[in-house]
Amino acid sequence: MKAVLLLIVLLFSQTVAANDVSDLEKTMKNIGLAYKQSVEATQLEEFNGAIDQFIGLIEQGKQAKFYKEAEKSVQGLDKVLVQAQLAKKVANEQGLEAAKKPLKAIDNLRKKYHKLHEPPGFFELLFGK
Repeated sequence: MKAVLLLIVLLFSQTVAANDVSDLEKTMKNIGLAYKQSVEATQLEEFNGAIDQFIGLIEQGKQAKFYKEAEKSVQGLDKVLVQAQLAKKVANEQGLEAAKKPLKAIDNLRKKYHKLHEPPGFFELLFGK
């Protein structure tokens, strides 16, 4: 009986961990979509809507449970947030073309920090690190 109870608890905790990972994956996909929309925007109003959504999703992403190196992950998101806010400011003051530099910096940060957000494999979820 104790073994069955232990197995149920173990499976439930792994399900919760898997849900946390899938929520983070979903948020990251939405961040990517909002980023793409901001890069592809041709009108300032369209850009502002996309970059505002991007900024909101980054803030939401900072609250997620990260699988590994949470401190570095949040640090990376903070850097992305600074660049996104700069892109918005520059776009509104100097135009969309001027926002390309901070948007490119966001892409470079994504490449640098993205490895930290790779989801765990099946056996990692089942047995831990």
